[in-house]
Amino acid sequence: MWNSEIKGFKAYLRLERVLSGNSIVAYDRDVKKLASFVQNSLDNKSINQLELKDFELFVKELVEIGLAPYSQARIISGIKAFFKYLEIEEIIKKNPTELLEAPKLGRKLPDTLSNEEIEAMLDTIDRSKPAGERNIAIIETLYASGLRVSELVNMLISNLYFDEGFIRVIGKGNKERLVPIHDQAIDSIVNYMDNIRVHQPAVEGHRDFVFLNKRGMKLSRVMIFYIIRDLAAQAGIRKSISPHTLRHSFATELVENGADLRAVQEMLGHVSITTTEIYTHLDRKFLADTVLKYHPLYNGKIKT
Repeated sequence: MWNSEIKGFKAYLRLERVLSGNSIVAYDRDVKKLASFVQNSLDNKSINQLELKDFELFVKELVEIGLAPYSQARIISGIKAFFKYLEIEEIIKKNPTELLEAPKLGRKLPDTLSNEEIEAMLDTIDRSKPAGERNIAIIETLYASGLRVSELVNMLISNLYFDEGFIRVIGKGNKERLVPIHDQAIDSIVNYMDNIRVHQPAVEGHRDFVFLNKRGMKLSRVMIFYIIRDLAAQAGIRKSISPHTLRHSFATELVENGADLRAVQEMLGHVSITTTEIYTHLDRKFLADTVLKYHPLYNGKIKT
């Protein structure tokens, strides 16, 4: 059902929106959820017959099956993007999803890691094993550069410009950017490459990737999640930890120490400054301490 429209939508996302493969798969899955609902619950209505009330019934079903508000919002966003595409291509005359509302989401601030917690994770690594030096380089690279996990696993030796203090990464939408990297992370990568990776045969097609598994292939995104969560558990950290926690910690440290938000946006590879504002929150304690320290009413400059 809707096969030709979905195929065209995916081409639009890939060629015009320049989205990543993972994002396109997610959009495709969302639209097919709606198509299945229309087929099973709405007498297989055609795309042109759908009305706002039909989409509201679909959202009601998402709620009834217990889907979390965030997941509901993501699916609704995907469907609205699909019908926007149909409108652009004049497949439909009027977009019935324009007034479709997503659930209101509270802005849940992700956990961050302090320098001490990062050090505690690094201290748990067994450096006598080959994977030890690799994992140290992984943690320090994520924390020093704020890379996405996909950018880390796809990092290439040919894109390392250590003399200039930069690495070239391929971000979302296959967009390249130069990211500064700290000397300590550079030293850890060089140590791993010179003393561990050099002795590890790489599989054809994987030789230019920086980080390899024991089979000589580039690491998977899932493997990075396992490495980081295992190190956090060993360090006694009881937070919800993922590779993104290190990216968020990187950005938060920069903002709290006075970095310009536009510069942080560039380093993180965000298209919109709004996204950067969400990811680089200032925690409540930092804000409260700042007010107490600098506001004249609180620091004694104004007598009450």
